[in-house]
Amino acid sequence: MDELHAALRAEASEPTATPETGEAKKTTQIIAIYGKGGIGKSFTLANLSHMMAQQGKRVLLIGCDPKSDTTSLLFGGRACPTIIETSSKKKAAGEEVEIGDVCFKKGGVFAMELGGPEVGRGCGGRGIIHGFELLEKLGFHEWGFDYVLLDFLGDVVCGGFGLPIARDMCQKVIVVGSNDLQSLYVANNVCSAVDYFRKLGGNVGVAGMVINKDDGTGEAAAFAESVGIPILAAIPADEDIRRKSANYEIIGLPGGRWGSLFETLAMNVAEAQPVRPNPLEHDGLLALFKGSDVGAHVVLDPATQADMRGGIVVEKQSLEVVYDVV
Repeated sequence: MDELHAALRAEASEPTATPETGEAKKTTQIIAIYGKGGIGKSFTLANLSHMMAQQGKRVLLIGCDPKSDTTSLLFGGRACPTIIETSSKKKAAGEEVEIGDVCFKKGGVFAMELGGPEVGRGCGGRGIIHGFELLEKLGFHEWGFDYVLLDFLGDVVCGGFGLPIARDMCQKVIVVGSNDLQSLYVANNVCSAVDYFRKLGGNVGVAGMVINKDDGTGEAAAFAESVGIPILAAIPADEDIRRKSANYEIIGLPGGRWGSLFETLAMNVAEAQPVRPNPLEHDGLLALFKGSDVGAHVVLDPATQADMRGGIVVEKQSLEVVYDVV
């Protein structure tokens, strides 16, 4: 016993290792952006990623929409080869996909498109899953980026498009919407998905909302307040922005007319903390709009069999067999 005590005292008297005091290792922020098709996610992300790169950040932009249009503004309207398309061609040729086959650079931004199946020939969500499997093989988790921005189609609710939320593949979600019911319906669905997976133990939260084509009517701002998420930026419905976007021109330029807007957005995206939203019931969503606009005050009038049969109803004896209870 004395020998054991002596050994323990000797071990305790040994000097402890000096703690590491160097710079903390960089942690990549992976952010998934969702919104209704055509609401301006790609426009917002192209300009946001360009501004972040101009600020000295290493940014990877990944388009996860089957339309494969996330990077088109960044590349001046030119489409880049998608991961799914390239993977199929390489596989048929017995070759491996290299990073240079699918990732391209412009203005300091690294960008790629996952792509999707041809129309009517496959599941877009399954294409997303396949694309991320290939990214992992290419070393996705070892790349040294400050930000990875994922552009997802929000008005498709299949599991593939909900992958970052369901599997904690990102730290936070940003929704892009406008002052219209359909885009806010999609934003509310995304908030519902985040809330659902948080109940199951997930960690992803909503960092906020970008209001695009803001005409000042206030419905999107009211939505953000109702579900408990901040507004990261409000991009006005301006003819200069519309025209330049249509011509594939980047407006997120330091010193430019819209530079300060995207500088503020970049700062807010970086600093916003993910929160658990409080999604609205459908009636609550309708209540954000005037009743004359969306029928919020319409009373539903139930149909009858007479209505369905043009007013003629013939009573028929039931064929149901009723057994006496003994």
